[in-house]
Amino acid sequence: MVIRDAGTGALVRRGRAPHPEGTEVHPDHWWTALQKAVADAGGLDDVSAVSVGGQQHGMVCLDSDGAVVRPALLWNDTRSASAAVELLNSAGGGDPAAGAQYWARATGTVPVASLTLTKLRWLAGNEPENAAKVAAVCLPHDWLTWRLAGFGPGSGTEGLEALATDRSDASGTGYYSTAEGRYLPDVLAASLGHVPVLPRVLGPLESAGRTPAGSLLAAGAGDNAAAALGAGATLGDVVMSLGTSGTVFAVSDTPAADASGLVAGFADAAGHFLPLVCTLNATRIFDATAALLDVDLPEFNRLALSAGAGAGGLTLVPYFDGERTPNLPDATGSLHGITRTNYTPANLARAAVEGVVCSLADGLAALQDQGVSARRVLLVGGGPSPRPCRKWRLTCWEPALPCRSRAST
Repeated sequence: MVIRDAGTGALVRRGRAPHPEGTEVHPDHWWTALQKAVADAGGLDDVSAVSVGGQQHGMVCLDSDGAVVRPALLWNDTRSASAAVELLNSAGGGDPAAGAQYWARATGTVPVASLTLTKLRWLAGNEPENAAKVAAVCLPHDWLTWRLAGFGPGSGTEGLEALATDRSDASGTGYYSTAEGRYLPDVLAASLGHVPVLPRVLGPLESAGRTPAGSLLAAGAGDNAAAALGAGATLGDVVMSLGTSGTVFAVSDTPAADASGLVAGFADAAGHFLPLVCTLNATRIFDATAALLDVDLPEFNRLALSAGAGAGGLTLVPYFDGERTPNLPDATGSLHGITRTNYTPANLARAAVEGVVCSLADGLAALQDQGVSARRVLLVGGGPSPRPCRKWRLTCWEPALPCRSRAST
């Protein structure tokens, strides 16, 4: 929770609270954490407007009374990978390639385990009793905005109708056409078995309502769209984000439709489009390698910097938690090229960083194959720490190695 002066952007106060890790979390934990963060930030009574940014794709299912049906499956829960395969096969008449073409045209994104649609299909196949209870489906930022507006369990039909989202989050569901700006109810019915209430899709300047204290509730955004907005990314800019996941995305005036599945055709928070490549593994690879070497992150950075480029021939494939791009949900990480001379702590640290960076470089190449021109590259992310960028006069985010992009010196 960050509160800023609307006129100057100056930081006024802030609050922070953790919630449980994992790929399946009950939304009540988010609400408890948000309330604590708000309290630590001095409350919202004097705040004019509130906007919530949250991770895309998470499946929050509500019953007819507004209660949560089951813990939310988050974007990085891969149990719905088989459902994604089913969607490809069914749309393509048994031909996954034809199915991929269909989904790229229909929604802009080829189904993978992270999308809300595949999780709903998994729910219908594995928990049919819970699927039958689903009266509304929303995403994490939608649900928190809804709770801030005073709704929750006991809200009933009227409360469900008050759910709202924005284009960026809607575009990551798998049942929304990014190019046409509309939901695809037939797609949703074919996966869940019925069409629940879906949040209204708000434009960039539309409001989701007000808090009980009178603060205006903005449309909010998915995490990457919010990052692009906050970084001031415009047409021609590419943003690389290093966090739990790694993402590379661009602001574009045309929607993407990549049948290879490498580039997801999302929308941004400002009325444009946000073609995006997402990797499942990023800074947690640094954490895991530092733990293996029994060093803290500053020492991990020092070790990585002390090794030469190429890590002496040591190559780490960083698919520790499976991978989303390329779509290999059951993959594992692997270490290649080990010799007695190159198997050193420094080279291992360097190989971990290079493995993550190379995944992001592949993502940038995939965007360029879709016609994206990288006039400027901005580095952001929740894992690193901020530092000023002297060349572009913006705040960049320093990864485990010093920034080598065109956006910083």
